[in-house]
Amino acid sequence: MNDHRVALVHERFTEIAGSEHVTEQLALQWPDARVRAPIASASGIPPALLGRVDTTWLDKLYKHAGERSYAPLLPLMPSTFRGMHLDDSDVVIVSHHAFATQAVFATSAPTVAYVHSPARWAWDPTLRAGEAGGRLGAAALALLASSARRAELSAAPRLRRVVANSTTVADRIRRWWDCEAVVVHPPVDTDGFTPDPNRRRENFFLLAGRLVPYKRPDLAVQAANAAGVRLVVVGEGRSLDYCRTIAGPTVTFLGRVPHEQLVDLYRSSCALVMPGLEDFGIVPVEGMACGTPVIALAAGGALDSVVPGMTGRLVSGDTDGELVDGFASAMSTFDGADFDSTVVRKHAETFSRTAFREKMEKVVDEVLGV
Repeated sequence: MNDHRVALVHERFTEIAGSEHVTEQLALQWPDARVRAPIASASGIPPALLGRVDTTWLDKLYKHAGERSYAPLLPLMPSTFRGMHLDDSDVVIVSHHAFATQAVFATSAPTVAYVHSPARWAWDPTLRAGEAGGRLGAAALALLASSARRAELSAAPRLRRVVANSTTVADRIRRWWDCEAVVVHPPVDTDGFTPDPNRRRENFFLLAGRLVPYKRPDLAVQAANAAGVRLVVVGEGRSLDYCRTIAGPTVTFLGRVPHEQLVDLYRSSCALVMPGLEDFGIVPVEGMACGTPVIALAAGGALDSVVPGMTGRLVSGDTDGELVDGFASAMSTFDGADFDSTVVRKHAETFSRTAFREKMEKVVDEVLGV
């Protein structure tokens, strides 16, 4: 590891999800780096980052409002990132969702942006539909979207290197930002998700993760109904109640489960089902790390992580009906003997935390000419 002075910038620490784990791994790779973010909640900071996060004046407003919502602070985010003190760094690495690349204006050091995605809600009007109440709310959201687009476009040419978390996101960056990105897939905890050769596979499929509309859990439930196969559903979210109403007798809902139980379900299921369009998708790689093949939608991040015939199957379709039929067919004809769990696991290891850190260090070294 080279002794560069690295600064890390993250969008916000309001909950711990995939992008926070990315920032955590970057901080582990550069243990002397301070982490800057406009706002942070104690519950939104991964353990490895405790004591290393520097916030801004905006955090006082966030805490004064009881940390109830960061949404009212979004219009102030661009100027907050531009006002960060980053000039004591040799390189700045930004973890970007919507406004974080504005930090490029706060430093003369080369800036690398790890892009989880350009702000999809800003670029795609359909994603804003129904999110704001009434005309006034819709107008305010449209104005914020315009600000986010301008912010991303102004920062993109100044970035020394743009890194996308998947091929799908790289395509989005090319289309919306008019620039090229290298792909470094996000880190997956392949040490915490492992196979157990003594655990027998059982005759059920698994759906795991947040039960929200864009992940399309309803398609998996309908497919299990149609195929007459057992489906175990793990997770919570606003789609749970609807999925319960359409579920047949072969579908079981477990809600949120402890880590140990989730690992056991991965190890014992015959296959994991992923019917939603993901930018990357951590859950299928967790399953593969346990030696479990994946039946996934043939789009988005699954095209990067699932190798047809080797680690799973991909399902195509233009309509919900076609997708339900496709997943039902894949589930009813599925034969676990077609997949070698050792091969599936080996493929998952290419997405490990160690692999991520090594690839990101290589990107930084290239930027600095090391």
